Amino acid sequence: MAGRITRKELKTDKFAVEVEHTVDFVTQHRRPLMLYGSIAVALAVIAVGVYFYQRHQHAAREQALADAIQIQEAPVGNPNPSASVNFPTEDAKRAAATKAFSDLAARYPGTAEAAVAEYYLGAIAAEQGKTADAQKLFQQAAEAGNNNYASLAQYSLAEVYLSENRAADAEKVLRDLMAHPTALVSKELATIELARAIAPTKPDEARKLLDPLKAQNGAVSQAALGALGEQPVQ
Repeated sequence: MAGRITRKELKTDKFAVEVEHTVDFVTQHRRPLMLYGSIAVALAVIAVGVYFYQRHQHAAREQALADAIQIQEAPVGNPNPSASVNFPTEDAKRAAATKAFSDLAARYPGTAEAAVAEYYLGAIAAEQGKTADAQKLFQQAAEAGNNNYASLAQYSLAEVYLSENRAADAEKVLRDLMAHPTALVSKELATIELARAIAPTKPDEARKLLDPLKAQNGAVSQAALGALGEQPVQ
């Protein structure tokens, strides 16, 4: 899919990067908290305990997500000594990743981590050509995730629409992403994909969108030039 964000780039998100740095405060503070005796302090301890339990649950969700991503990123084929997880075939890895992300989404519904899991499940479904499943999962991730992952799910949803020749639906989503860029879906990325989407029916507007991006440095300029090269000849 054009302009796709890779899973490797997704791993830079705080969910995956910071998971090993989360501290289990419940375990560390359990003994000193048990030393208090008054009712007032006991109530305070309960409140603190709830706070630390929530922090612990957040750490558990992050760990579950990191574990699922590790499966998705695992090598296939001959065992790799440097990798903690290996799979003999792509099908085996896909099945394990699907189970890991599905379990996470079912266990922690309504959380940011569940939304990320639904995004990954949508990407897996899209790779298998299951566009109806991919659309449903991307929509769920877009509705439940934080702004970054919601935008990424919307971007992927637009690509599903394009694969189904639903250019008008894709255009609507991409214009919204242009107006509301995020760290994972920049205005430039949304603009380039929008230009590709509307090129067959609105070639002049598509070129107007891409022309200002040619002067930018690096990947943006290259992507804009590539998209211009795909424009229909008039």
